[in-house]
Amino acid sequence: MLSARAIAGVLVGLAVLGAAPARAGGDWNDKEVRWRNYQDGLAAAKKDKKPVCLIFYTEWCPHCANYSAVFHDPKVVDMTKRFVMIRLDKDKETDLSKKYAPDGEYIPRTFFLSSAGVLDADIHAPREQYKYFYDEKTPASVLAGMEEASKKLR
Repeated sequence: MLSARAIAGVLVGLAVLGAAPARAGGDWNDKEVRWRNYQDGLAAAKKDKKPVCLIFYTEWCPHCANYSAVFHDPKVVDMTKRFVMIRLDKDKETDLSKKYAPDGEYIPRTFFLSSAGVLDADIHAPREQYKYFYDEKTPASVLAGMEEASKKLR
């Protein structure tokens, strides 16, 4: 028979395991959004003459996990088809993260690049600070950025 202390320990352990997120870093809707790595993405953008949507995230970031849910919205999923979608883990792609940090290396950051891979720093969220941090709770702001980029970039 287990002691009360042992039972309490098991219950605390189960509570901690149950509280862990189902998927670290978020669920970026890999089934409907075609995410690519950096090199393959840039090559596809050049070949297909499509702009790039480049996102930096990390596995441990709660804002990234929230933002990932935006990519389940049907309008966002539809809009991703106009882009080559690249998602990079900032912790694993440190050199690229530094390259794409016009206002800092915060996360998540979303950038729009031409099909030639050139960053258009003028396309960003409507904010003064952390310009490339789109609303993590609703799709409207990233949809506006995608719409602007799809009209402006080729």
